[in-house]
Amino acid sequence: MSEAAAFRGAGKVYRRSHLGRVTETIGLLRLDLKIRRGEVFGLLGLNGSGKTTAIKLLMGLHLPTTGEVEVLGRRAGDVDTLARVGYAPEAAYLNAALTGRETLRLFDALARRPARGREERVARMLDQVGLSRAGDTRLSSYSKGMLQRASLAQALLHDPELVVLDEPMTGLDPLAIQEMRAVVLWLRGRGKTVLLSSHDMSEVERVCDRIGILNGGRLARVLERRDWEGAPNAIESIFAQTVTRTDGVGPIHLA
Repeated sequence: MSEAAAFRGAGKVYRRSHLGRVTETIGLLRLDLKIRRGEVFGLLGLNGSGKTTAIKLLMGLHLPTTGEVEVLGRRAGDVDTLARVGYAPEAAYLNAALTGRETLRLFDALARRPARGREERVARMLDQVGLSRAGDTRLSSYSKGMLQRASLAQALLHDPELVVLDEPMTGLDPLAIQEMRAVVLWLRGRGKTVLLSSHDMSEVERVCDRIGILNGGRLARVLERRDWEGAPNAIESIFAQTVTRTDGVGPIHLA
């Protein structure tokens, strides 16, 4: 099966200079990982494990310190390739002064899609994510859940081959989580590749074909569906046995 994305020895070191002193923090260390076309791949890890760093390298938002990252057969960050990728970050960094409709018009243009048919594409996407009635409302008035829908809409508007979702379930109510799950499964059913990071193991378990566990910037383990399917709490158990805290926080002791 061909690859939608590949990390080959990819590493990222963050350097910070303050008063002449340079400190280094490892974001990712020698990541070797291939994401297959048409699969839903989940990234699990504690805060600071490297999930968001991996996604930012994939999107060309950061350059790797070592190794290389490829997306759809091209080096990460290639402009033409990015037009075939949809990205919804954890926080919806959208212009709050724009309406939902104006936002999608902007992203449709940025994706280099023709002006002809734009209004129809935008209207259809607003309907698909349930924002038709709020399409002409400014984003500053949107709730957290509505902003997540708007972010998802801009990620899917140009019918991308690869969809990258960074913590898509964060802050959503149970109904919205169910709807987001349905979106991921719908994308897989259409042959799209989905990469998602999450802390929600139960949701990852439901939608993913494979799961990668990051620990301290390293890929600690890759799981196939057969490793957890039919075994209650299998992913939670494997995760607990695989990761270690690096933030200096110790376990809770209850007397």
